[in-house]
Amino acid sequence: MDYAISLIEKIQSKRARVAVIGLGYVGLPLAVGSAMAGFTVTGIERNSERVESVNRGKSYIFDVLDEELMEVVRNGKLWATQRFDIISQVDIIIICVPTPLDKNKNPYIGYIEHVVTESLPYLIKGQLMVLESTTYPGTTEEVILPRIQEKGFKVGEDFFLAFSPERIDPGNKRYNFNNIPKVVGGVTPSCTEVTKAFYEVVLKRPVYPVSSPKAAEMTKLLENVFRVVNISLVNELAILCERMGINIWEVIEAASTKPFGYMPFYPGPGIGGHCIPIDPFYLVWKAKEYDFSARFIELAGEINDNMPRYVVNRVIELLNKYKKPINGAHILIVGIAYKRDIGDTRESPALKVAYLLLKHNAVLSYHDPYVPEVEIDGKKFSSIPLTDKVLKTCDLVLITTDHSNVDYKMIAKYAPLIYDTRNVLRDLNDQKIYKLGAMTLVKETKLEDP
Repeated sequence: MDYAISLIEKIQSKRARVAVIGLGYVGLPLAVGSAMAGFTVTGIERNSERVESVNRGKSYIFDVLDEELMEVVRNGKLWATQRFDIISQVDIIIICVPTPLDKNKNPYIGYIEHVVTESLPYLIKGQLMVLESTTYPGTTEEVILPRIQEKGFKVGEDFFLAFSPERIDPGNKRYNFNNIPKVVGGVTPSCTEVTKAFYEVVLKRPVYPVSSPKAAEMTKLLENVFRVVNISLVNELAILCERMGINIWEVIEAASTKPFGYMPFYPGPGIGGHCIPIDPFYLVWKAKEYDFSARFIELAGEINDNMPRYVVNRVIELLNKYKKPINGAHILIVGIAYKRDIGDTRESPALKVAYLLLKHNAVLSYHDPYVPEVEIDGKKFSSIPLTDKVLKTCDLVLITTDHSNVDYKMIAKYAPLIYDTRNVLRDLNDQKIYKLGAMTLVKETKLEDP
């Protein structure tokens, strides 16, 4: 029996049944997208609240609309469970579990190992397993492949295994699960062929095959290393421009007029999210196995890790200029999420900045339309409304996330001192904005001495 041909026929006729393990920011969009493409999908998720939410058609992921989820649930195309025995009834298994770093910034692939162990008793011949979780090159072939072979399967003949990196960008309104090109790399050519066939049916964009899972795993890391290195470069230049009295935003805008050989990146209070602060260090760790030091990546991480401390030091300098000590200063943070227009706080630099400010005994409050509550240094904070009274009574407003639905004109009008780490106030020229190097200081002269 030719299992590859049989599975491809099932895929093309949409008779193939799909299991997505891990219904987070990657897994849920994939599960919904596959169901909307016509496949019958089962989501396997250890969090019982998420399982219940999915089965009620209620989304907890920003990029998945309730109406989309409800439609596929009502049509019987998607349901969720905590049980792994369903795997014996599916044709395609896609793993989308977290791959964090431990406290020493070493990869933790325990979640991958766990779901593979849980799946093994229920694997059958003719299935395809795809790992989408970001990880170091070699994970698919060094961690998963041996376990599959222990079952007696011949990968590439009666079982198929591949890696396909997730490319989800939370909050991106232009690019989403359906229209981002996909990279796939199978253990064998037939593994790649079967995987490519599946994603070609699900997606509305080309599927690009590479020679191996390692090449696909490295592709994902290259994408994020490229970003972290360039962000760290512009952050370092921002600090230098601050000292030189040069407006970094003006320089970036001017450099962007060059139609070739340049791509703009922007400074900020640090980096956050599920990819850039984490993924490059998978490669740093793996490189040591080959007696290689990934110096650019390590340096980039060091620079970006220092940005929250740089921001806090600038806050202290600005307050000191007006004889306002950081101890007891009322500081309003605008934006606690790690990026614009989403509620995700994972690795958010705003949280790191807030933590450091608390250590200096500042009196903190925050406003974020997407994050109603947050815990910082063991203390719970709630987002407060943005009013003229709130702005007038604080000593400094610190803009750390540039959400588009915040009234920045009101901030510029009523706040006595503003430290804008995102250059979001650049267009409010009628508000007497003074640009000082790396960041923006608004109405500096209005703050009265005590």
